[in-house]
Amino acid sequence: MNTNFKTTKFPVTLKVSSTSDMIPFEFFGEVIPISKKIQFKLGYFSSTSISTLSYGFAQFIYNGGTIDFLINHFVSENDYKLINDEFVLEPDFYNSIQQNILNDIERLNDVLTKKQVNHFYNCLRFLIDNKRISIIPVTTKNGEISHYKEALFWDNEDNVINIVGSCNFTYKGIVCNGESFVINRSWGEASERANIKNEIKDYEKIFKKESKDFIYLNPEKLINIIKQKSISLDEKQLLDEELNLVELNSEVFTEEEHKIKKVTTALKEKFNKTVFQIVNEPRFPPPYKPREYQVNAYNNWVGNDFTGVFGMATGTGKTKTSLNCVLNEYKKTNSYFVVILVPSIALLNQWEEEVLSFNFLNIIKIGGGNNWEKEFSNYVSNFNAGLRKNIVIISTYASFTTIKFQKYFKKVEQEFILIADEAHNMGAKNIKAAMNKSLIKKRIGLSATPKRIYDPEGTESIDKFFNDKEPYTYSFTMKEAMDNDFLCNYKYYPVIVELNEDELEKYIEISKQLLRYFDFEKGVFKNDPIVEILLLKRKNIIHKANNKIDCFRNILLELKQINKLKYIFTYIPEGYVYEEDGSSERMLNKFLVAGNETLPNLKMNTYIGGDQNLNDLLRGFSEGKIDMLFAMKMLDEGVDVPRAEVGIFASSTGNPRQFIQRRGRLLRKHDDKPFATIYDMVVIPRLNDNNVELYKMERNLVHNELRRVGYFASLALNFYDSKQALENVCFKYDLDLDTIINEL
Repeated sequence: MNTNFKTTKFPVTLKVSSTSDMIPFEFFGEVIPISKKIQFKLGYFSSTSISTLSYGFAQFIYNGGTIDFLINHFVSENDYKLINDEFVLEPDFYNSIQQNILNDIERLNDVLTKKQVNHFYNCLRFLIDNKRISIIPVTTKNGEISHYKEALFWDNEDNVINIVGSCNFTYKGIVCNGESFVINRSWGEASERANIKNEIKDYEKIFKKESKDFIYLNPEKLINIIKQKSISLDEKQLLDEELNLVELNSEVFTEEEHKIKKVTTALKEKFNKTVFQIVNEPRFPPPYKPREYQVNAYNNWVGNDFTGVFGMATGTGKTKTSLNCVLNEYKKTNSYFVVILVPSIALLNQWEEEVLSFNFLNIIKIGGGNNWEKEFSNYVSNFNAGLRKNIVIISTYASFTTIKFQKYFKKVEQEFILIADEAHNMGAKNIKAAMNKSLIKKRIGLSATPKRIYDPEGTESIDKFFNDKEPYTYSFTMKEAMDNDFLCNYKYYPVIVELNEDELEKYIEISKQLLRYFDFEKGVFKNDPIVEILLLKRKNIIHKANNKIDCFRNILLELKQINKLKYIFTYIPEGYVYEEDGSSERMLNKFLVAGNETLPNLKMNTYIGGDQNLNDLLRGFSEGKIDMLFAMKMLDEGVDVPRAEVGIFASSTGNPRQFIQRRGRLLRKHDDKPFATIYDMVVIPRLNDNNVELYKMERNLVHNELRRVGYFASLALNFYDSKQALENVCFKYDLDLDTIINEL
């Protein structure tokens, strides 16, 4: 099968005609399916051309092709003569030209069968909906009909073909006698290359509407007609529709010469084989190819004995990078057996979409209420009997470690590739125990933050399992992602929040207890169970600091002032606040009330997990029906929220990973988002105790917090504003933010 123009057998003379070795029908049938971009400069364009070449047009669409038509033509002979031979400049001249072009579209029902008409419109509708087609009606300034019969074609390897001749892009022009054109190739003789270069410049000017040779007409009415006469289909549905058209068109040329019949049969056979391959063959999601860094990640993984961690920043395509590894292995063996581990049900469904985009078809989901046992037990039985059908298993970590799943999986696991999403989860005790017994040889760990904070033992176990360590098999940092335009830039506003008197009193009391367990020489706490309990109590005070509510109100008022009260993501503390009388109130409710009191018209919603439909919430959020979405830790890992523009981080967990994950939600690229805005509530106690040892201990903890804050400030568009906001804290604890950042 041809994959690029260079492998296509063009005539030695480079002339295509109804009497040469290659007829126009055959040329278009060979070239259109493997083109990624086509630009036609035509005097006359007929929709019958597309239905005649139906076996190629849906392939072109499916492979991500884009097409531009520059047209200036009329349906009837009388229309043509009226303008060409008996031209009279009237006030409504340009409107009449435009109307004649629309009439061509309107009269398609007279030219094609209903099935062909529908298919033609559905193909055009798909291209319009996906902004992959441009139909530019024009007239010349002197009123003459331009009768161009030219085109440029690009393939996926950026080879270019130019054709110029007498062949209209119509049914008769493609299949009947007396039509011809000459081919120029970008890899051909010097004269061909020169012609191509000039044509590309000329076309670029024309399709940017910068040419002074034409008057450009409005295509909106034409596009509206197409939308009225079509339905939205995806690429596979268009291919299915096209298969039926091949059968319909097989008798179109029964009265044409033998050559046409022979070419039709050959192209039809090729089309059927190609469609079968497209429908069944795994491939990188069209129209894209693996990026250079994804190729490097695969090569590094192979070089590390098919094991390793991809430490890649959120939003840099970790999912596609790992699935590209599976795809490359498939190309070697013609088979794939994959198990993908995810931490949440939301990611279970998100991964399923990604897997399907690579055309890996046999998927079993484990967890999230899916009934999988019967299907998987049958699969395992067949597998061990030698019937090794391709499969992708997507499982939550919790379901993967169950005895119920493992009793089946143990029988087949050696043949599988493991992809562990958010791989830092694998350091947890229950998952670690299951993985220690694993016989899987090919392993990929994905995480923006592979290290487990405060758990060196868990981190060591992950490194050992993946036969890896820093800087990991492949790394792609947040800075690299922003520099390479994978993520958007952001402005970062750290906001200092102080504890109130009651909170401060409790905080100091716990801090004094912690002093007994603090090693001042090493600057760390001693290894004692009571330390973890005390630190948790103290963190809870910071986590639920009451002044965060007032800070939240102030941020909302600031957002109103700068007109940014849309697409706001707010992370809030989990749990309840307990009053002295024993009553309690969820932190979420306090924020909701504060938001409603401050801005009554703000449309707010919440995601707290459970049975909520996350997709519906995110759709409402992205469509602007929800102004602000509150979330807790359920949206920390992996969920795509590209429309989020403003982030308010009210949940000071002290865990750098959570902050990295949350920031990643905000930095996804979106066409309407020039940059993201992040407000980060940083709680630092206003200590008024003169205890030197307490000050030293707090200074060490503040230093650690400023490492996190300083790093994020250093990558922000407004670094100096961020730095200024932390000035007082740095002065009080005798710390220098630049020095802290340089230490990183």
